[in-house]
Amino acid sequence: MKPKTAEAVALLQALIATPSLSRDEARTGDLLFAFLAEHGAAPERLHNNVWARAEGFDPARPTLLLNSHHDTVRPAASYTRDPFTPSIEEGCLYGLGSNDAGASVVALAETFLTFRRRKLPFNLVVALSAEEECMGEHGMRALLPALGKIDMALVGEPTGMQAATGERGLVVLDCTARGKSGHAARNEGVNALYIAADDIARLRGFRFERESALLGPIGIAVTQIEAGTQHNVVPDVCRFVVDVRTTDAYSNEETVEILRGALQSEVVPRSTRIRAAAVGDDHPLVRAATAVGRSTFVSPTTSDRTLMPFPSLKMGPGESARSHAADEFIRIDEIDRAIAIYEKYIEQLALLYA
Repeated sequence: MKPKTAEAVALLQALIATPSLSRDEARTGDLLFAFLAEHGAAPERLHNNVWARAEGFDPARPTLLLNSHHDTVRPAASYTRDPFTPSIEEGCLYGLGSNDAGASVVALAETFLTFRRRKLPFNLVVALSAEEECMGEHGMRALLPALGKIDMALVGEPTGMQAATGERGLVVLDCTARGKSGHAARNEGVNALYIAADDIARLRGFRFERESALLGPIGIAVTQIEAGTQHNVVPDVCRFVVDVRTTDAYSNEETVEILRGALQSEVVPRSTRIRAAAVGDDHPLVRAATAVGRSTFVSPTTSDRTLMPFPSLKMGPGESARSHAADEFIRIDEIDRAIAIYEKYIEQLALLYA
């Protein structure tokens, strides 16, 4: 095993053995802070987010952020192994967070250490963040203002080391149809369920005027409905939930207003902060990825990338299908390969900015 790979694997084993559920990542934050400090990287910390800047920071140069998250979801009930006991079998490292996104964390940390003293045409910052799995207040949302001006980002998530140039945003709508109660036998009242049914039918066929060139049409799915108190009472309230996968064709706020105008029901978004992300093929982030043999695709999953108001690319070791699954694992050769690709990627990006 190469020295960098061995060091990365040892760090990942320590992370797996240290529970780091979202909003409870203090101990893995301690580990990562100590790791960077031991290598002379002068880390900083905000809540459970740990970051460091490469030497020779120059505000006149653009800044590249290397980011991944060290929090995890709760282990699935169907685990057959102890999720917090790292074990290597047949070249695979098992444990909660190994794939999502511990492998990206350790590979990006090694990459940052490789380049932190090198002269690059851009500044380099590594940020190993918390609360990604719950989009929490003390994760990337709190960290971004502390980092200062960032011009672009490489986000580590399990993509098989292919380059995700886009991902849809998410808005969840709580909708309420209001009618008037009455006796079902006499056909009295105004049935709120029927109002909701009309709105749901409208949503099934709804099309927005604009469509994203990269992300395609906005996706709309009604996922929950609730109405009625008993069989002989016409319901005066019907509530339903709509899952909206947004794109860069409209802002989340514009999307909500268009849907609000199309429905009879009241429409209240739970949040509009999870925005679509898209970066064009002509951006150096993408050009560098294709130059080192990475294919591009649109990711079906969201990440902290949606909180970043600057161009970003998502690329990391592992496979998305393993995320949040029982007996999660990462292959050792995937970590080794990720470190090599990340290094080539930074070198290629440096050539494009030279």
